[in-house]
Amino acid sequence: MAGGADAGEDLRRIVRINEEVKAVVAVAFRINLMALNAIFLAKRAGINARGFGVLSNELRVFSQDLRTQMQALTAHIHACVRDVSVVLQDIRNTRLLRTAVAGVPAQRLDDLVRRRERANAEHQLHLATLRQQLRRALEDAFQLVELGGVLAKSAKIEAAYGQGFAAALTQVSGEFDGVVEEIRNSLQALQRSDFFKNN
Repeated sequence: MAGGADAGEDLRRIVRINEEVKAVVAVAFRINLMALNAIFLAKRAGINARGFGVLSNELRVFSQDLRTQMQALTAHIHACVRDVSVVLQDIRNTRLLRTAVAGVPAQRLDDLVRRRERANAEHQLHLATLRQQLRRALEDAFQLVELGGVLAKSAKIEAAYGQGFAAALTQVSGEFDGVVEEIRNSLQALQRSDFFKNN
């Protein structure tokens, strides 16, 4: 069973993961605004930027899907925080119970300690399951971001066909690519978090 220090460190790690997820959500909102502006720019550019407009709309959908995925991650994170808190409480309660039982030879108290330790083990197992679910949700989010990267790179190609608007479209598509790369880097850092090394 992980000690109080391990559970406390898990709590700090999961809070850091939550902060990073919030940052990704903010970037997803930024992509949505960029995509709306790009759609308007493509409309102004006319028929030559139709492909760019379609890709910009797909990037807008991507940003909405990404926010949905981040909400799912947030739900997993909150469940992990709740379970880590329960584990910390279990550890404290078990420690206090052991101290109380140490001076009393009563069999009933020993049974109580064993039940408490079994409950602790069940909570640890549940936390391990939540940890795996969070890891899978991160992997799903990463796959979604890979799709966003493909869309952003395709927008760069389509920008070249914008004739008089090509420079503006190229600038916007470069910003898309940079923002998606920023999200990819954030998610890769989350996947390497020490929170997942206790599995």
